[in-house]
Amino acid sequence: MDALTDWENYLHAGERDPVVQVAILKGQFELIHPFLDGNGRVGRMLVPRILSRKGVIGRPNFFISASIERDRDGYYDRLVGLSRARDWNGWIAFFLEKVIEQAEEDAGKARAIQDLYHEMKYRFSEVTRSQFAVPAVDTLFARPVFTPPQFATLSGIPKASANRFLADLFLHDILVIRSEGRGRRATVNEFPELLRVVNGSPGE
Repeated sequence: MDALTDWENYLHAGERDPVVQVAILKGQFELIHPFLDGNGRVGRMLVPRILSRKGVIGRPNFFISASIERDRDGYYDRLVGLSRARDWNGWIAFFLEKVIEQAEEDAGKARAIQDLYHEMKYRFSEVTRSQFAVPAVDTLFARPVFTPPQFATLSGIPKASANRFLADLFLHDILVIRSEGRGRRATVNEFPELLRVVNGSPGE
């Protein structure tokens, strides 16, 4: 409990560089390992939450898990270095490296999503010849996995027009069925090009 109290005090303290502060907080949390279960999940959530509270990012949605996962051996080596040799410089350098890697990957995905959005505005108009092209694009980029009723509701497109619009997108292989509907359960569709960008690796 003394270690957690020190951790909390440092969390609320001012620091010249808040990203370095988060690196120290993350490393110290992993060393304290305060819970019987769930330390990994809490540790992953701490980074975006603290960065957001410190004003480094606008929303708590920046996760460095993917970049760390690609270098798990380095991650554990640095934690061992902290535990056995108090090598804070090595840990902080490693953490900042992973922040940079993840930020560059996320920025690349954001640019790819923007490019795809502009491409789809033109393509939707071309294949559907519909006045609803822009609200349809906006809806699919907000909800790439959806049911037809969800699409009609979120887009504000009348149901009959929404169904015709979706049929045109299926005809041109822009949408695919994720799972067929049965009984009262609606068919679930997806917008695969956006999901590939979101879930892909850098450069894909």
